[in-house]
Amino acid sequence: MAFIADAGLGIVVGELLNLVIKLNKVLDRPKEETAQFIDQLDCAKKLVAKCSKIPWWEAYKLYVYSKKLEELDKSIARFFSIEVQGFVAVNGLKVAVGVKEVNEKLDLILDRSNISVSGFSSWGSVPGLRDQVIGFDEPLKDLKKMLLKDKKIVTLISAPGGCGKTTLAKMLCQDPEIKGIFKDNILFVTVSKSANICVIVQKMFNLQSPDFQNDDDAINFMEYLLKQKGPSPILLVLDDVWLGWESVIDNLSFTLPYYKILVTSRFSFPRFSPVYNLKILNDQDAMTLFCHSALPKDGSSRIPYDLVEKTANGCKGFPLALTVVGRSLYGHPEVTWRRGLKKWSDGKSIFDTNNELLGRLQISLDALDEMDGSSVKDCCLDLGSFPQGQRIPATTLMDMWAEAYNLDYEDIDTYSNLVELEFRNLVNIVCTRQRGYEVDGYCSENAVIQHDLLRDLIIHQNDQETIEHRKRLIIEITGNDFSKCLTVGMHQPLSARLLSISTDENFSSSWFDLTLPAAEALQLSASWKVIQCEANQIRTSYIVLSRYILTSAGELAEDILYYEIEIDCCDDLVKLHGGVCNIISLKKISITYCNELSELPDEMGRLTNLEALRLSSCTKLLELPESMVNLHKLAYLDISDCLSLSKFPERVGELMGLRTINMRGCQGLSKLNMLPLSIKDLRLLEKVICDEGASRLWKPCESYLKNLNVEEVKEDAFESLMRVISPFQFP
Repeated sequence: MAFIADAGLGIVVGELLNLVIKLNKVLDRPKEETAQFIDQLDCAKKLVAKCSKIPWWEAYKLYVYSKKLEELDKSIARFFSIEVQGFVAVNGLKVAVGVKEVNEKLDLILDRSNISVSGFSSWGSVPGLRDQVIGFDEPLKDLKKMLLKDKKIVTLISAPGGCGKTTLAKMLCQDPEIKGIFKDNILFVTVSKSANICVIVQKMFNLQSPDFQNDDDAINFMEYLLKQKGPSPILLVLDDVWLGWESVIDNLSFTLPYYKILVTSRFSFPRFSPVYNLKILNDQDAMTLFCHSALPKDGSSRIPYDLVEKTANGCKGFPLALTVVGRSLYGHPEVTWRRGLKKWSDGKSIFDTNNELLGRLQISLDALDEMDGSSVKDCCLDLGSFPQGQRIPATTLMDMWAEAYNLDYEDIDTYSNLVELEFRNLVNIVCTRQRGYEVDGYCSENAVIQHDLLRDLIIHQNDQETIEHRKRLIIEITGNDFSKCLTVGMHQPLSARLLSISTDENFSSSWFDLTLPAAEALQLSASWKVIQCEANQIRTSYIVLSRYILTSAGELAEDILYYEIEIDCCDDLVKLHGGVCNIISLKKISITYCNELSELPDEMGRLTNLEALRLSSCTKLLELPESMVNLHKLAYLDISDCLSLSKFPERVGELMGLRTINMRGCQGLSKLNMLPLSIKDLRLLEKVICDEGASRLWKPCESYLKNLNVEEVKEDAFESLMRVISPFQFP
């Protein structure tokens, strides 16, 4: 139905004007007494005439004219409440009859000038789904339940770019139950990065050149039209919302009977809830979607199944990648498929071979450049140095970033960078323990997961620099194949600040020399026969070892400046190599979830600068070496979940700098009859974290260790078991 003022309204106004003039003549009243009223009616007649000529697509002008008519209405009402009273007093019943007739005409004007959008059909239409959707049935079910049952106005779909947020939103709008509730009152608008609310309102109502003075004007106009739609349910979908729109969405959250806003964004806005975090596709759905995009529907394809499967796996479950890559291969012969896989195996990224996919996902990294003076972009690019599929201890990242970027408040600045990356859906932070008692960071009980495809994107970004100028040198070796290593140029000094080397279990080759004068951090995920670095040309302050431990750790360690070493989930670590104890500069050692570790080197006492020692969940560790008592700077000792430990060193009291001991889950120590007598000399000890069994040993110490606070942790047997078995299975 067109949004056009009734032309008969002008006739009514004209009749009312003629009536007033006629009454003046009948009553022989001077024109001056009603001149103001006559002028107002004449103005109303002209306004109505203009309204009748406005086409429906210029709805905003109707809105403007309706406001003017409302002001005119108020003025006319004031005339009757003041001036007409005098007419009644002077002219008696005739005038009263005339006023009654005028009021009847005025009621008709007011009724007819109330512009309504009850039949307005120019809402932003919901775009259709261009192709078959696979793997979204459960997400749709969960999202619909969340949207309809939650009492809050705003619901957020959040996920990295390419996961299918827009597709899910479109499916919701096309769902029969949703259409049955909201009917035609569904608005779907793509916001995009550079949009503003004036443009958005224009899109919503298909307006032609609206004359909005500011954002408030546009929002008020939108509220006006939506209220005309009420009390019918209304669903507003804002797709691809970027930073800076939080306050706009707040202003769009009008008070209406049943009004919902669905937002899709690659950002996890904390102020909006509930949030539906859309996941990537599982292997089966990913394969189905890829085949749907890449292969003919009639089953005539001759591409071998294993070739299709390997190509689909390279898309890492992202619907966008599966669709784009699949379509690029549709109809091509087998040799094209094999050439693509060969490029990937030769070190080429999926982004090197598909510009469309690169352009769609690169936006997330480019947005980090807008954070002036921030280290978040560098922190994000550092994530590529960790192996695919690895859950990274949050403290590992925080410590590395604090060292690399000279962050003053390590536990605040580094953690805020981590949270910022999660907010942008570039990583996931998962809780690995229910409680956290560590003293060296907000998230010491958390791990970080990066999406495989986003890791590929980060590596692609890092590789845009020539090898000699890269800040991050990432080397990944399969077997003894060095073909993917850019060994050309590695025989000259490199400027890499971070070196990452990963191998698989089949690596057994000798290494080549590296000259890295600017190196600050070394990430190793490798099984080694020999590794040699020119010690006088590398100064590395941070080293992370994961998955496998070096069999020649002594050769690597001697005379190199390390401040921190972290070893996590090394299943073949049985004994820590004594060569590590030659690194006098070490300030922190963290060995976690190394379940085969049974012995520490007797030379531990050489590490006189060591300030923190974490031996968490090393379940077969039998004892702490007696030489540890020489670690006078040691302030933090974590032996939590070291189930086989059964005693402290007798001279433990010589650890005069010790401030915190975390020994929860140490079943063997909990069975002790008494603590070593030297405990009384730990004058600086402030906190002991333990379970109920050990608490009875430590509580009496509070009487003579005046700074001591014993924190007792209570957990059931199942909780304790799950926490020890895996750092990532326990919520």
